[in-house]
Amino acid sequence: MPPLHTMLFDLDGTLIDSVRLILDSYHHTLATHGLPPRTDEEWLRGVGTPLRVQFADWADDPDTLEALIATYREYNLAHHDRMVTVYPGVVDAVTRIKAAGLTTGLVTSKNRQGALRGLALVKLEQMMDVLVCADEVINPKPHPEPVEKAMELLGADPTTTVYVGDSIHDMRSGRAAGVRTAAALWGPFGRGHLEGAQPDYWLETPADLLKLTA
Repeated sequence: MPPLHTMLFDLDGTLIDSVRLILDSYHHTLATHGLPPRTDEEWLRGVGTPLRVQFADWADDPDTLEALIATYREYNLAHHDRMVTVYPGVVDAVTRIKAAGLTTGLVTSKNRQGALRGLALVKLEQMMDVLVCADEVINPKPHPEPVEKAMELLGADPTTTVYVGDSIHDMRSGRAAGVRTAAALWGPFGRGHLEGAQPDYWLETPADLLKLTA
């Protein structure tokens, strides 16, 4: 395969450890609105997709859907800076990837405001050449549109692009867009969850990202 020129990243569960905050935000939202609770495992199945997808069971009632999303975001932002951390080794790996001359991009199911908040908190906002967020696409992951839009903005070639993510939705989006995919195993999902997507690379730690540039 030709050497990589572009590396695209998911955010939650890949660059930043925000999964506990995400799950707590979902639990708080249902409790606030008097709705039956769901388990961590049930919410985790949809992690990597936008809030409108996660709250799809209430999509037939637009007012309820908007209220759920608003409650989630209010709680999430209120607790964000206290609960979110960067995975050890991520900043160093991304810094070295940039120093190696690769272009970079963020492809996330968060809206832009939330994505920028996370990147700024862990000092990665200047490391991304482009951001593609959930409120900037029509079809979110696992559809290929977010990855394709990032490549279009960067003028990237899919044959020299890799998408790094932690969820099955990331792997399917990248695969559908024709790029290589790399599964980040330091997030909430293990090999068993991701094997069906057949990622091109398995990354045990953030340091393994540097092997992709060799």
